[in-house]
Amino acid sequence: MKDSNRASIAYIAGRIVGKNKSSSIYDYDRGKYVSISGNIDANRVSVYNYEKGCYFSGTGNDSNYSIYNYGDSCHISLKINGKRFSGYDYDTSTHFSGNVNNKSISIYDYEKSTYFNYNI
Repeated sequence: MKDSNRASIAYIAGRIVGKNKSSSIYDYDRGKYVSISGNIDANRVSVYNYEKGCYFSGTGNDSNYSIYNYGDSCHISLKINGKRFSGYDYDTSTHFSGNVNNKSISIYDYEKSTYFNYNI
């Protein structure tokens, strides 16, 4: 999964699960903040990733979201289960999973076979 897409998913999961409001997310692996803002509620995701210069938007129902990545012209599926989430990035044909603990988000990227950590 591309770095900016992973940061967007971490941001979206952090907003949905943790109910955290923020205009950026800190990417520990890259040592920087990524500016992302927009609206997220139980049925809709619409955020803009300023680093990537594109929108991520879609619909959902509290636990299953279909998100379109306008930068790479592909979908990302996202399932929420309590504080855990999982999904599939159709751009890289890669699964991911993770969890949200307050403002900390951890994602396991199956393409990279490693964990990535964020703070919203």
